[in-house]
Amino acid sequence: MRIDIITVLPELLRSPFEASICKRAVEKGVVEIEIHNLRNYGSGKNKQVDDYAFGGGAGMVMRVEPIMACIEKLQSERSYDAIIYMTPDGKRFDQKHANRLSLFENIILLCGHYKGIDQRLRDHIITEEISIGDYVLSGGELAAAVVSDAIIRLLPGVLNDETSALTDSFQDDLLAPPVYTRPAEFRGWKVPDILLSGDEKKIDNWRTEQALERTERLRPDLLE
Repeated sequence: MRIDIITVLPELLRSPFEASICKRAVEKGVVEIEIHNLRNYGSGKNKQVDDYAFGGGAGMVMRVEPIMACIEKLQSERSYDAIIYMTPDGKRFDQKHANRLSLFENIILLCGHYKGIDQRLRDHIITEEISIGDYVLSGGELAAAVVSDAIIRLLPGVLNDETSALTDSFQDDLLAPPVYTRPAEFRGWKVPDILLSGDEKKIDNWRTEQALERTERLRPDLLE
């Protein structure tokens, strides 16, 4: 898989992909991640990528020309399954969305900034719009890192135990059950006896019951 990220702040995106699971995925050749500085496609001495909004109002708008130039350069090198715009008013990102995107071969993530991008790009070029929550960040870079991480960990060969991702919260519309590790007792706090029983069927049933109870209590909307 290849993920191309277009941004005006490339330095903000480097560290998430230089550590942990993402770094291992890149080193294994499971995923390619390329960060493109939009200012390289800007105009004038200052490589301008934004301008005032038609009709007035506060804030600047990301211009059509540099974004199109960058996207068309990438499209000349390969075909893309999706051109995704990271924006607060996009579709709320969830696990099902991550699962679907993980099946793609090549995607572009365009990081919004300022007051957003020229609407004509959204009307004619962008294929999907994603939000990671109902709040506004200073730019789409951190959201792009979140989406990338959620996708990358699902790719075959990334996790040491590939079945781990299948038991994560939200994969089956339930929250994950509680988990415990050694020691079996700490300061009088004991691990549930069922987990020490060695009876796999009873343990599986317990985990299902706990997942359902936790979901009903914390996220009943998932059961609707």
